Amino acid sequence: MQSLDHDAIPEAALAWHRAGRGAALATVVETWGSAPRPVGSQLAISGDAEMAGSVSGGCVEGAVIAEALEALEDGQPRLLDYGVSDDDAFAVGLACGGRIRVLVEPVGKALPEVLLADLAAARAARRAVAYVVDPGAGARRLAGPEDAQLGEAIAERMRADKSGFEGECFVNIHNPPLRMSIVGAVHIAQPLVAMARLAGFAPALIDPRPAFGAEARFPGETILDDWPDAALKARGLDARTAVVTLTHDPKLDDPAILAALESDVFYLGCLGSTRTHAKRVTRLEEAGVSPQDIARIHAPVGLDIGAKSPAEIAVSILAEIVQRLRQG
Repeated sequence: MQSLDHDAIPEAALAWHRAGRGAALATVVETWGSAPRPVGSQLAISGDAEMAGSVSGGCVEGAVIAEALEALEDGQPRLLDYGVSDDDAFAVGLACGGRIRVLVEPVGKALPEVLLADLAAARAARRAVAYVVDPGAGARRLAGPEDAQLGEAIAERMRADKSGFEGECFVNIHNPPLRMSIVGAVHIAQPLVAMARLAGFAPALIDPRPAFGAEARFPGETILDDWPDAALKARGLDARTAVVTLTHDPKLDDPAILAALESDVFYLGCLGSTRTHAKRVTRLEEAGVSPQDIARIHAPVGLDIGAKSPAEIAVSILAEIVQRLRQG
């Protein structure tokens, strides 16, 4: 398995193609029933059968890889169906009425290299974009909310982070990768940063206190030792970013909160008891923050699951972040 960021699937396909190894990109375009991976999930396959990503959690990967290798030979895309009527798929886990449809596109043939490169560039620039393909006609393009034909539908799908068909065209949404900025390199941050990465977030720790933000405490992690508001603005605050403050120190937490509230981050959570948050609200009101903005703060941070240990608290925080991301 390719040791890449698990979400860097188009980038893996582009790199393999440019290295002369050949590559195909497989995408889940429709699902029914108990299909294990959502629409838009992707699997990159190299010409020597290396893979990155998943279209079924392992159920039909072998069959998709075989089809991808054939597609690299003849240059033709494939629209594949797997479900309970297929013996192989049934045997490995699609037995509860599940069915998936997968589009396989050989890079440099059905899928032009320049189009894939443009997609990778948009993703690198954190610019939301939709890959639109008509499997029947073979037309492919990148588009956004300004698109004359599908702009409104693309905008709605970007907000919902949901790929799918619009008429005859499949619209694969590529929103910017998720990020989590954690203010306060405290004990809760240690399990939270690891859990965040497993859940698909790019985490960063922010703490100007050398004893807290030490490499020895967070080996291999991104640690920003600037003042929290400056570090947050330098890293970037957008609608694909979650901010969590953990220091319990108003001198550090409050500047971070104010910076986050000036942006459109989708989640802002702050550690502290109900009493601590009441004092925080008073300080924010005195700073001129509106009731609407104050209401954006999740405090006490995390879902109420009775968490006690740092790891359990981290679970509750991550669960609330995912809930906010997926349910609004």
